[in-house]
Amino acid sequence: MPKGRRDSAYPAFGDELLRGKKRSEVPHEFVLDALSPLSPLTRPMFGCLAVYVEEKIMLILRDNPRSPGDNGVWIATTKEHHESLRGELPLMRSIRVLSKATTGWQVLPADAPDFEDAARRACELILAGDERIGKIPKRRITGESRPKEPSRPAATRHGTRSGAR
Repeated sequence: MPKGRRDSAYPAFGDELLRGKKRSEVPHEFVLDALSPLSPLTRPMFGCLAVYVEEKIMLILRDNPRSPGDNGVWIATTKEHHESLRGELPLMRSIRVLSKATTGWQVLPADAPDFEDAARRACELILAGDERIGKIPKRRITGESRPKEPSRPAATRHGTRSGAR
């Protein structure tokens, strides 16, 4: 009696359970590749991916199809550095989704014609130690004032994930 053949077009029951949760794509992953000499850490934040170098948050990588106007590379900076950074990153503008006229955060919009070149230039500035980019996040204490150190979410070191790309 011939053995039955499994039709490969249909997965066996439970195959999807064995694969586990699908890892979401890293938006603008070339930015992490460019910063790899600094061993950046990444953390999910507001549906985006925050990029840290040591204790500083440097960038946020955003690709949100529901609100694409501010997709791109968000740069952690301060208002006093906007003008000088715009000299090197002319695409840089305020982030509209934050609903404030001007914040410390700025964006290199993904829909700009030379977005990747501008994002790579921002990475070059970070690699060179440009003090205009990066902020040390303020520590938050939840609930009543507690003397203990607040916990920080687990971070992912770029390049150590299995199956990246």
